[in-house]
Amino acid sequence: MPEASPPLLQTAIPGLPLLLRGKVRDVYDLDTHLLIVATDRISAYDVVMPNGIPGKGRVLTQLSAFWFEEIRNLCPSHFISAEPEQIYETLRERAVSAPDWLLDGRAMLVTKARPLPIECVVRGYLDGSGWRDYRATGKVCGIELPRGLSQGDRLPEPIFTPATKSTSGHDENITLDQAGRLVPPGHLKQAVALSRAVYRFAAEYAGERGILIADTKFEFGLFQEMLVMIDECLTPDSSRFWDARRWKPGAPQFSFDKQYVRDYLDSTGWNHEPPAPPLPADVVRETSAKYRDLYLRITGAELE
Repeated sequence: MPEASPPLLQTAIPGLPLLLRGKVRDVYDLDTHLLIVATDRISAYDVVMPNGIPGKGRVLTQLSAFWFEEIRNLCPSHFISAEPEQIYETLRERAVSAPDWLLDGRAMLVTKARPLPIECVVRGYLDGSGWRDYRATGKVCGIELPRGLSQGDRLPEPIFTPATKSTSGHDENITLDQAGRLVPPGHLKQAVALSRAVYRFAAEYAGERGILIADTKFEFGLFQEMLVMIDECLTPDSSRFWDARRWKPGAPQFSFDKQYVRDYLDSTGWNHEPPAPPLPADVVRETSAKYRDLYLRITGAELE
């Protein structure tokens, strides 16, 4: 097997304005469109790690593209294409030369939309911040849950649990009423309905392939006053994916997402504040393998 390429941690495209550099993605402005490039950066607890995961950006982009196509008739999105040829042609029309790394499947062409100021989280199982909130209050985002649940338990039905959207610092869980003060009622109602519908579809699809989607985060924006899903969709950065065969409530689950990185960081005693410690080589390799394995199990194809 050929040696993996070094992780791509930062990008630059001469002649193309950089709109923003997020925790993982670099976003370039194409007037009415955006070019979103998923780097190999990885964040945990809203802090970017000093080293990356080789090939991670390609998994994020290709898996998002897969899901955007799968939900096309269920939920409108900003997705146009992740085909390198189409992206190359778009840049050529602007007399912009595409770097080699831009054509390796980590870039996505999308419609520009105005983001809603919340994250739309759907939980089908109890874990993460939901589990912490439940232990403290018996509720998650103001939703009262049955007593006696354990970590990893399946919820009676999926719940919508919004969160604030923070570009720096930590996102915070909020109630639906609080979300209603940030988002117009009509848009919020639609975001809730679309989030639930996509989660149910994806959970059934993944379940048939031996994967449980414990929870996932969606983001929405407005394009010509139409609500569309934006950013990423059902990736191991935005979701908890568990192996159904190993699922056993009452403890942390075997996952295919960056929970593995979070668990390692917690074992070091890191306080979740910058700067983060570097990830050791074995954690990098294992995380890369988990991401690729998930891609294979969801799509049925190896990531080239």
